[in-house]
Amino acid sequence: MSRVAPLDLLDLDNSLTDEERQIRAVVRRVVDDRVRPHVAGWYEQGHAPIRELALEFGRLGLLGMHLTGYGCAGSSAVAYGLACLELEAGDSGVRSLVSVQGSLAMFAIWRYGSEEQKRYWLPPMAAGEVIGCFGLTEPDHGSDPSAMTTRARRDGDDWVLTGGKMWITNAPVADVAVVWAQTDEGVRGFVVPMDSAGVTVGEIRNKMSLRASSTGEIVLDDVRLPADARLPLAVGLKAPLSCLTEARQGIAWGSLGAARDCLRTAIDYAVSRVQFGRPVAGFQLTQAKLADMAVELQKGYLLALHLARLADAGTLRPEQVSVGKLNNVREALEIARQCRTILGANGVSGEYPVLRHANNLESVLTYEGTSEIHQLVIGQKLTGLSAFA
Repeated sequence: MSRVAPLDLLDLDNSLTDEERQIRAVVRRVVDDRVRPHVAGWYEQGHAPIRELALEFGRLGLLGMHLTGYGCAGSSAVAYGLACLELEAGDSGVRSLVSVQGSLAMFAIWRYGSEEQKRYWLPPMAAGEVIGCFGLTEPDHGSDPSAMTTRARRDGDDWVLTGGKMWITNAPVADVAVVWAQTDEGVRGFVVPMDSAGVTVGEIRNKMSLRASSTGEIVLDDVRLPADARLPLAVGLKAPLSCLTEARQGIAWGSLGAARDCLRTAIDYAVSRVQFGRPVAGFQLTQAKLADMAVELQKGYLLALHLARLADAGTLRPEQVSVGKLNNVREALEIARQCRTILGANGVSGEYPVLRHANNLESVLTYEGTSEIHQLVIGQKLTGLSAFA
């Protein structure tokens, strides 16, 4: 009997435009050529060629692709989501590079920066010549950014920043950071060149997850910045939170890529692996697992597509993004774990991508808001009552 790919079960390609399918095909090819042959080694070594990948992605227009002007492609939210799906089918760390660059660092400057800041930073960032990071999370303040202790004080016409940020993707290789700090007027954002005096970065090693991503700690020791380093339109905590909402859209898509890659691997393995005289795929328990995972993958895809269409229409709300991030990452992780069981002992081998995806998704489950945070966001919208405090 003929077989269909997991995402072909419901003919979901019919819901895409020709342009969206073309963009997906381009990203899939670059992942097949530049990521898949090497990513197992990057993961084992705990190092990936971030700068080389950034330049490659910049040439393809993937960095800040959903932003307009300043060298950005101006693609739709759906096209951006499909790109994230294909990137994370290669590896979550590779997709994180693109997400942090475009949806956090570049988006913050694009949305809240001055015209001068946009012209100076965005074109080289879109080209992958300048790498950015996003400094919000602190060693003692993750889910509660309102309690951040990093401070910015005025000193004449300058700003002086003191504090520290932790678990910052791209930090060890970044040229610029968007750093959020408390001021006498509330939370404000600053564009901080990483070669500024007083900035030091330590790479976080011994990670068991996202090993093909570069993660670091940023220490700010009386970092003096000119007045025009502040993002003029970023006022209050809503500014960095809006950047997180932007990034979560890509995560809702990207996690499906990891899940799809796991499911494809498990199906191919089960069809070829013979036990008790027949392929493992021919057993009812295996088919039940595969069917359940395929159904969840279709549902997650339809959810991500719906949210992206809302984003393109300008009607997407933050709590809707929380639904996408909560559901799709949670289900993707469960799919990865189930696929591991189908591969048996081979499921823990680096020869197959399944456990690497599962390990990566453990981080994806936590960053850009833990599952518990998104549950509370949704619960608050349903009840009108806040359970955060």
